[in-house]
Amino acid sequence: MRDRSVSRFAAGALSPERRAADLRRLRDEEFDVLVVGGGVTGVGAALDAASRGLRVALIEASDLAAGTSSRSSKLIHGGLRYLEQLEFPLVHEALRERGLLATRLAPHLVRPVPFLVPLPAETPGVAGVAKRAWHRLYYGAGVALYDAFAGLVGGGRGMPLHRHLTQSGARRLFPSLREEGLAGAIRYYDGQVDDARFVVTVARTAASLGAAVVTGVEAVGLLRQARQVTGVRVSADGAEFDVRAKTVVAATGVWSDDVSSWLPDARVGFRVRASKGVHLVVPRSAITGEVGLILRTASSVLFVIPWGGHWIIGTTDTDWELDRAHPAASAKDIDYLLSHVNEVLDRPLTRGDIEGVYAGLRPLLRGESDSTSALSREHAVVEPLLGLLLVAGGKFTTYRVMAQDVIDKAVRRLGDVRHSGTADLPLLGADGYEAMWRDRADLARRHELSVGAVEHLLERYGTLTTELLALIDADRSLAEPLPGAPEHLSAEVVYAARHEGARHVVDVLARRTRISIETAHRGVQTARRTAELMAPVLDWSPATTESEITTYLARVDAERESQRMPDDAAANTTRLTAV
Repeated sequence: MRDRSVSRFAAGALSPERRAADLRRLRDEEFDVLVVGGGVTGVGAALDAASRGLRVALIEASDLAAGTSSRSSKLIHGGLRYLEQLEFPLVHEALRERGLLATRLAPHLVRPVPFLVPLPAETPGVAGVAKRAWHRLYYGAGVALYDAFAGLVGGGRGMPLHRHLTQSGARRLFPSLREEGLAGAIRYYDGQVDDARFVVTVARTAASLGAAVVTGVEAVGLLRQARQVTGVRVSADGAEFDVRAKTVVAATGVWSDDVSSWLPDARVGFRVRASKGVHLVVPRSAITGEVGLILRTASSVLFVIPWGGHWIIGTTDTDWELDRAHPAASAKDIDYLLSHVNEVLDRPLTRGDIEGVYAGLRPLLRGESDSTSALSREHAVVEPLLGLLLVAGGKFTTYRVMAQDVIDKAVRRLGDVRHSGTADLPLLGADGYEAMWRDRADLARRHELSVGAVEHLLERYGTLTTELLALIDADRSLAEPLPGAPEHLSAEVVYAARHEGARHVVDVLARRTRISIETAHRGVQTARRTAELMAPVLDWSPATTESEITTYLARVDAERESQRMPDDAAANTTRLTAV
């Protein structure tokens, strides 16, 4: 078993050498399935197709999870609020996937996180008592149904059951909750995930099964024979060439309408609308609490989520029709989040508490309502031309279902009968994780690291941690913490470039780690050392190394300045001064 695991780990390495080999494959082979898009749906589709034994390639113009899939609320959840909208099938599906991920597919990456649903106090008297009772009954019934759905679906619950709390019980778990206006709370659990790391792990799992996974390859047009798509014209490293495929799957999220523009003679059947979600990151010391919060706002919900040594506060839900590659948070977005969260905190947060800010775009299928929060979180798969499948919509939690649906259509048109195996396919790093976690103290002792350092690695890499420990054993300098980010080891940067497909400093600081949002300096103090560690792996010249540093620092400056702008238009213009 161990030999097979080691072999699969090696086969899943997205190294510079692997990228060069996979680029040659793109030029030379004809694939059964070519996936365009390196977000969670795209890598999920590549893994699903590879699990069926198909010849698979995935291309991504930028980096894995460079868009929406690295800018979420970091939750694997059923969508508690969708119960209120009577979207029972969506909740049922998401809870089933949550259970699979937490118990079977990715227990090293998805773990329970507790939340409180605060219950508002009402005016005294008989009417007030009745209203308090109604609130507890109403919300309690919703959370109980949520738990019931989780227990009924397959894959294991993976989360503890909910519990009712008194006012004092709620404040023991979250002392920063204002006492006035609080009648009690209900505690429930959902799943938490580092979204970008999850995407990279799915991509590596697909690569371990033979998929060619290549970033820095942009699709610029479709290859066609009459009304049948036969591949994609791509641009990579300054050259254009054709990639041949029997089926092309476009999993391009908020760029889906761009693919549609390549089809003037075909009716797609759906449009995608971009909704901007902004999140704030503040230090754990800014709020006293052991659990998260879910709060109602006039238009949506607001989460306060424990995130290691930090809190994530979000999100907004507003139309965005500007640059999709670099959505910008404005001062208005930040003020909105601060004002709403401060309604329930005993010590208001200020801009001085903010460590990081990030903005992402949700790809929502166009619906009947003009309000983006009311648009569908369902997904759609369409075939506007023979050989071209578009998949869009959905949510991070249900990526595997979306991937299975689109590859089911692909295999039918290929005349294949093989079924998806992803419901029983643990992601790389999952096999043996529980045993390695139990033995973490011994692992730390044998490799001369602190237990905390090993726990940090295990929670990010699972049993792939052995590969990082091997790097450290070969070069003890890689056990040193990164400047400005002492919880991260230097080995993580080398590993990102050597095994995880990271090609730029921003790939490491914004996605392979979360240093860009988890430090007040936003990675500025870490950028030079990161570039120096990446340089020998990627064969950078001194000039390239300096350019990488300069580019990253300009990105941080542009983002900081955009967050001072009063509205979306000004923030977008400012953000685009550095891409």
